[in-house]
Amino acid sequence: MLENKDKFIATWSFLTTFPAPKTAQETSPQLSMMPLVGLGLGLTFYIAAWLLSGFNPAVTGLLLLILWLGSTGFLHLDGLADLSDALGASHGDRTRFLEVLKAPDIGSFAVIALILAILSKLVFLSVLGFAEVFAPLLLIPAWARLGAAWWVNELPPLHEGLATWLLDAGEANLTPWLITLLILSLLFAPILLLAPVILWAWKLFLEHKVQGMNGDCLGAGIEICEILLLALCCLTL
Repeated sequence: MLENKDKFIATWSFLTTFPAPKTAQETSPQLSMMPLVGLGLGLTFYIAAWLLSGFNPAVTGLLLLILWLGSTGFLHLDGLADLSDALGASHGDRTRFLEVLKAPDIGSFAVIALILAILSKLVFLSVLGFAEVFAPLLLIPAWARLGAAWWVNELPPLHEGLATWLLDAGEANLTPWLITLLILSLLFAPILLLAPVILWAWKLFLEHKVQGMNGDCLGAGIEICEILLLALCCLTL
């Protein structure tokens, strides 16, 4: 039990900007803990939305957006920016794609992707605020991080340099998490029963368009899946 607690804390510290107790130095983040981190984030967002529900929904949406993006230190947006630049600038050239993906600067494709991602989340969070429907916030971060753990298991790394704990993780048993999130979705947000379809679609995109994955692909996938799941929930209001 104590070992699992340390693994969760290590994963939480790695994936979020929230403070956490210290763990033993040899404790590494774990793929199997990523959905649990997502549930922790989702609970944070849900409580924040409930506390802000008395404000103008647009203000609530903006404050939730700031909390959502800041909770990960904008890490996933960085991955989205890098992947967008690489896809946009490579024009199908595999060598060029990998070169741009590694480049430290960003270009116009990254800027456009960031603007669209931020505006999309702002709009969808505001729509949920207008409808006072916050239950999906509990589960969307967990679904996206379950996807990230699954993509690591299914796809080869694009290059060396991926976090050691991801490469050495082996095949994490994610089936219990899939069942858990399906049950919770059925209870609190039935539309999220379609989440596995979105996770599968991103896997196919990485498999055929990118031919692998790295940290940027994982971060971009979390952002894209969160946005699509938010949109899915808004469509049913």
